[in-house]
Amino acid sequence: MTGEPQIHPGDADEFAFHAADRPLPEAADVAIIGGGIVGCSAAWFLAQAGVSVALFEKGRIAGEQSGRNWGWVRQQCRSPVELPLMMESLAIWQELPARLGEDVGFRQGGTLYLADDEAGLARLAEWLAVARTHGLDTRVIAGRELADVFAAGSRYAGALYTAGDGRAEPSRAGRAIARGAARAGAHVVSRCAVRGIETAAGRVSAVVTEHGRVATRAVVCAAGAWTRLFCGSLGIRIPQLQVANTVARLGPAPKLLEGQAWSDAVAIRRRADGGYTVAHGHSSVHALVPASFREMFRFLPAFRASPESIRFTLGGDFLRALATPARWALDRPSPFERERVLNPAPAARELREMRAALDTQLPEIAGAPFVETWAGMIEASPDVLPFIAPIDSIGDFYVASGFSGHGFGIGPGAGRLVADMVRGAADPETLRRFRLDRFFDGSPIVPGPAI
Repeated sequence: MTGEPQIHPGDADEFAFHAADRPLPEAADVAIIGGGIVGCSAAWFLAQAGVSVALFEKGRIAGEQSGRNWGWVRQQCRSPVELPLMMESLAIWQELPARLGEDVGFRQGGTLYLADDEAGLARLAEWLAVARTHGLDTRVIAGRELADVFAAGSRYAGALYTAGDGRAEPSRAGRAIARGAARAGAHVVSRCAVRGIETAAGRVSAVVTEHGRVATRAVVCAAGAWTRLFCGSLGIRIPQLQVANTVARLGPAPKLLEGQAWSDAVAIRRRADGGYTVAHGHSSVHALVPASFREMFRFLPAFRASPESIRFTLGGDFLRALATPARWALDRPSPFERERVLNPAPAARELREMRAALDTQLPEIAGAPFVETWAGMIEASPDVLPFIAPIDSIGDFYVASGFSGHGFGIGPGAGRLVADMVRGAADPETLRRFRLDRFFDGSPIVPGPAI
């Protein structure tokens, strides 16, 4: 079955209200554009701090990449730039079930990066220096020790292993956090696109949605793959491109591990239902669009660092992008209302290669069929790291995007950072690491890890 990933029973948007059903709030201290895990987490932390907040999602809460990802809550092999924030995020994940009062599927089952030979294991071991600097429990394991945590471990030369890493269920987590935000007093509004903003004296004064205007003193754009288009309509250049990643779900199958494992050929995560989420080890698809050529030189370092991780296509997406307006009147339907949920088709080539890798590398679960297949649209930045920053040209307008496929695990921590940034309480050094102007001030673009 192809389409969108399974929605866990009871996880519909019952905690949100459709704007057509009742009036929007007249005003909120902070308006958040985008109901992914980062936006929902920011709303949760702001509401808990006593800040009135309204979150607007054009489609369904966590309906795009936040609900379609691998479900890894991973510290291992993160860039040193984002690792401290990821460590903070893991601590939040540990508290989430108790604080939200519901199961989000979070378990600390560890992360394995597998190596086929000693040379590959030596390359993985280079990250140990970063792990030691940050006090992680990462180590290289092989032989009996690897087999103890991964039933198929005897087929590999060894692995890099971080036992403290976790996993969670994307189909549950984003919606659970949004429910927590709503209970804390946030207005969580689904099927309500924000068309644009109004300003007064150079600062934001309101958001204009398809169902009306809401006055506000601050706006956060956490719109995922839509961020470049929205900000572009305001004259703000966001160096961001989209890549589609194909994922499959296996039904219940023999237990190989408690957490997740990655190899060049295939990546798997144990699911709460006893099955597995399966992905390709290193292949995503970028459909070329006009922005691909405008941003080409900024993205070249990332492509050169990992050329095997991206497959390029050229087709209808290019023409659709050409036909999409760069600006629009706020009293007319916007592009965000024409496509409520990005739902790219899973790539047949990647699915074939994933199935072949399961057959050869993990025969214990190879007989389990793909119960579901889907794809998610990842918003990538030139250095594969997020930007979480105020926009200098518009006072009190902030952006949080570019998570490059790493956003689910780091989402709660990023949401707290966004909330602190808006409140003026964020650590300046942390914000410096995620500044947007690093792409424009002559700083070298040094890509972080692609996986």
